[in-house]
Amino acid sequence: MDIRALLMGLAFAFMWSSAFTSARIIVQDAPPFASLSLRFFLSGLIGIAIAKALGQSWKLTGGQWRAVFVFGLCQNALYLGLNFFAMQTVQASLASIIASTMPLIVAGIGWVFLKDRLPVQGVIGLLLGIAGVVLIMGARFDGNADIWGMALCVIGALALSIATLAMRGASSGGNLLMIVGLQMLVGSAILGVVSSSTETLYVNLSLRWVFAFGYTTLIPGLVATFIWFSLVERIGAVRASTFHFLNPFFGVAIAALLLDEALGRMDIIGVIIITAGILLVQLSKQKPTGN
Repeated sequence: MDIRALLMGLAFAFMWSSAFTSARIIVQDAPPFASLSLRFFLSGLIGIAIAKALGQSWKLTGGQWRAVFVFGLCQNALYLGLNFFAMQTVQASLASIIASTMPLIVAGIGWVFLKDRLPVQGVIGLLLGIAGVVLIMGARFDGNADIWGMALCVIGALALSIATLAMRGASSGGNLLMIVGLQMLVGSAILGVVSSSTETLYVNLSLRWVFAFGYTTLIPGLVATFIWFSLVERIGAVRASTFHFLNPFFGVAIAALLLDEALGRMDIIGVIIITAGILLVQLSKQKPTGN
């Protein structure tokens, strides 16, 4: 793996993980679905404008249009929509831990339902990941964590996993930034309809909220998504997914630093176990290179 790919992967993992902390700030002062719909609308317009300036077109292939709608629905509307809603009562650190299990879920679905080959090392990684999640969930059940909110985070992780499986090969064919922008508009439209029928609009327009919203719109929303697609195109989905093993650590660390969220001993042990499981799964899927 070259240095550029390494830096791209580290940047993506940090940006992706930081989104849970900024989202936690946003939903304390504004309705989740409306906030996310506006975020996607702005990110989508910015992405499309930059794509057009770079000469990209929205004349996409059939596979790319399918990716636009599947990713817009599963990642933006379901995964992020459910996480934003859940983080009204769920800590950012816990939401990031649950979301970080996505590579494990993808590997498990592929192994069980799609008959993807998974070596013994990968099976051990899956079992470790499950054990880490169970450990954290068990500790949280004994505390004050909202069970319904945790369940929504789990459903969101499943939706993101389905989107990831459906996206195989979608990054080829060019117009990458245009795809990123369009799939955000799809998510914005879906969440806008949900918000209009379920939420009362309000905003506590504090400097903290404005900064968190602006950061979420530009960095995790647009830059991280573009880096992810670029990384997949550069080194492939399997090798790129290896960087997800950093998400539990980054997510917990950022939430603890900026939100002062308390972490128990079981949380830390669980994060280490999940991280090891994700790493084992991803490394088990690496194809050996010839000499």
